[in-house]
This record gives sequence, C-alpha cells and structure tokens, in this order.
Amino acid sequence: MADHVELVLKQWHDQRPDLDVSPMGVIGRLSRLHRLIDAELSRTFAAHGLDRASFDVLATLRRSDPPHRLTPAELMRASMITSGAVTQRLDRLEARGLVTRSPSASDKRVVHVTLTEEGYALIERVLPDHIETEHRVLAALAPERREALAGTLRDLLESLGDTTDPI
Repeated sequence: MADHVELVLKQWHDQRPDLDVSPMGVIGRLSRLHRLIDAELSRTFAAHGLDRASFDVLATLRRSDPPHRLTPAELMRASMITSGAVTQRLDRLEARGLVTRSPSASDKRVVHVTLTEEGYALIERVLPDHIETEHRVLAALAPERREALAGTLRDLLESLGDTTDPI
C-alpha cells in the first residue's frame, strides 16, 4: 500500500524525471505526520480544557525543579511556544488560576511564573493521557524502530541548529 506522498513522488518523477525529488519523500511525510499527530494531541488536550501551548507551559513548569517556577524567558527557551505566545498564554493560564506571576524579590524587573496547586493537579491528570496518546500514535513502530527514528530526527534537528539551551 502506498501513502499519498508516494503518489506525489511518482507524479513528479513522471513530469520532471530530471529532478531528484527524494527530499519530498521525507519532508512531505514529516509535514503530513505533523498535521495528523497534532490533531490527535489536540483532542487529548481539549478533553482537559487545554490547547497545545497551554499544555506546554504547564508541562514545562511541572518538569522544572520545585517550586516549579521559571521566568517568561526561561519558559520560552524550555518550551515549544514562541515568545509572542508566552504573554498571551500566561494571561489565560493565570486567569484560570493555573499559574501565578510575581516579581522577583531580588530584581523587580524580573517576573516569576509559578505553577499553582490547581495547575499542578491539572498537569498531573493530563500527562498520563498525553503519553498514552503518543504511545497510540507510535504503535505501528516497534521500540527499536522508535529509538532509531528518534535518533535520526535528533541528528536532523541538531544539524539545523536546534540544540539544548539549558535553563
């Protein structure tokens, strides 16, 4: 059985046999996978009243050391949301009582974002469902294939400059 990308590759090969369109096989599949996986994850987040960016903020705070507090800049570096989305997301999460923002005792220009008890409880409920969704999405791959794919994707990300920036 062929996927949609295989059809696209064949069409390009028929129309432009002079071009090596093999990168489309990887990029096209990554793009299609992103859309499909994002839809699955979004359903899980929505079942808990969250979206991807809200989940990411709560999860980033939760995986930081107690008292589960970071500055907005640290949140941006450690999460998967953009700087423009941080303030908007924090406004919404704070309005829901899931995080608090408070000025630093040592530098009033610095704000700390802290996970509230309610935010902590929510991320504790969502995380197992999120992980189960990811397991279900990857169920077609045996563990060794998952590990190999993760390594290959890590190599590609690193080659494009996506490297660790410690908090």
